[in-house]
Amino acid sequence: MPWYGLFIERQMEGATKSDFLTGTFNCSLHTATYVPNNDTDDFWNDATNEVTGTNYTTKGVVLGSKTSVYDTATDEWRFDAADAVWTTATIASIRYAVVWEDTAGASTTDPLVSFYDLGAQSVTAANFTVQWDATGIAKIDVT
Repeated sequence: MPWYGLFIERQMEGATKSDFLTGTFNCSLHTATYVPNNDTDDFWNDATNEVTGTNYTTKGVVLGSKTSVYDTATDEWRFDAADAVWTTATIASIRYAVVWEDTAGASTTDPLVSFYDLGAQSVTAANFTVQWDATGIAKIDVT
């Protein structure tokens, strides 16, 4: 899953201090009309065109079972969580999953973390799951 570049920059500069284990991270769904830009999108207010539908709540779902792991075999730091699931949902025109940190502040202060292009998706009265890669939601290769 690609990172939003400004999220990484703010972490390294100390402007944003995210705790991946205790912070509140959400996964929201967006239509194809939102085109993520990992060079300019920085906060939740940039993640436009969120989907609507039955059993979909604005701002998505809170990610549970978060982990932060450094894998010495691959020299990768990985952020992972349980898959994002919407139960018995009816949602049309899904294209992107966006992971962001809900700081309980304004949408202009909630950092965008990463995004994933799901391709054209929809669901009708069924569970919709964003299944993260086996290596996690996002990773940093330190080699």
